[in-house]
Amino acid sequence: MDKKLSFVIPVYNEEESLIPLYNKIKEVVTENSYIYEIIAVDDGSSDKSLEILKDLRKEDSNIKIVVFEENRGQSAAFDAGFKHATGDFVITMDADLQNDPCDIPKMVQYINDFDVVCGYRAKRQDNFIRKISSKIGNAIRNFLTNDNIIDTGCSLKIFKKKFLDKIKMFKGMHRFLPTLLKLEGAKVYQIEVSHHPRKFGESKYGLGIKKRAFVAFIDLLAVRWMQKRHIKYRIKEVL
Repeated sequence: MDKKLSFVIPVYNEEESLIPLYNKIKEVVTENSYIYEIIAVDDGSSDKSLEILKDLRKEDSNIKIVVFEENRGQSAAFDAGFKHATGDFVITMDADLQNDPCDIPKMVQYINDFDVVCGYRAKRQDNFIRKISSKIGNAIRNFLTNDNIIDTGCSLKIFKKKFLDKIKMFKGMHRFLPTLLKLEGAKVYQIEVSHHPRKFGESKYGLGIKKRAFVAFIDLLAVRWMQKRHIKYRIKEVL
């Protein structure tokens, strides 16, 4: 593959996961001869995450580190990563080792024919409450947006960079990127990916069930508004 891959990974207090994650990514890109860069966005970590990232960068010049002054959340981290990405394709994933870089080669196979390749976690390794709330949330999102995205919460996705350049990010919008990019004409493919139990600590971006549901519903209304108000036209000619 002669196209460049940009890995965009938000990092918030994931000191124990970073070295194993890097080793897995490095193994995949080496075995497949990928041209790559890794953009780690430190989202105001208070542990040793930034120090570890700096050490890794000394070993691999393909690593870029974007450092936030304070914690701003996943959407902000992804947005900063997108803006610093120089690859043809952007791969998003979490830093907690629940996404598996070994799934990337099978996803890359589809990115030439599609504009977005979304992973979905068919065998999700989370507790019952997270699983059922996710299923309900996905069903409501798809019903209100008239979409068919199986797993909006799965961070493992590949995007053509040119499509990401077309949109402006807002807080919470990273979960709706495939839906929003469809408004820009993107073709989306979905593929089953692995999901591993969290090895270290707890989810750093989690909210309480009630708060998460409320925030997600407000975000959903915003996306629905964007869909309804999206401007679409075709120019017949310019004289």
